[in-house]
Amino acid sequence: MIITLSAQDIPRMLPLAGILNPRTEILTLEARLHELFTYQNYRCFGWVEDEKLVAMCGAWTMTKLYSGKQLEVDNFAVADGWQSKGIGAKLMQELEAQCEAEGFNSIELNAYIKNAAGHKFYFRLGYSIVGFHFIKKLNQ
Repeated sequence: MIITLSAQDIPRMLPLAGILNPRTEILTLEARLHELFTYQNYRCFGWVEDEKLVAMCGAWTMTKLYSGKQLEVDNFAVADGWQSKGIGAKLMQELEAQCEAEGFNSIELNAYIKNAAGHKFYFRLGYSIVGFHFIKKLNQ
């Protein structure tokens, strides 16, 4: 079942955050999660099976000129052993239903270029590639 996560859930979220960011120290991930929850337009969702958090994603609410009111999903992770069991699809379908009920016009997300399995997953759910995501790291 889908749940809304809060800063109190960070200890449960850290193993999932580590899946996506294996080179980032857990203390850094913890600090970043705490900071994310300070933003008004940030939400975080999880999927629970057998009382265990097995999937999560962050999401940003915003309005863009090209897409209207949208939810931008990020940091989507499914725990090892729970992948390929339909958990990710259930979480995304619930998010889509919530967005429709709240009057959103679109859902947007980014997937790493080398994440072929993720690309197939999003294509199966009806998402399409419309551009490139660019980044320039500063002060590092």
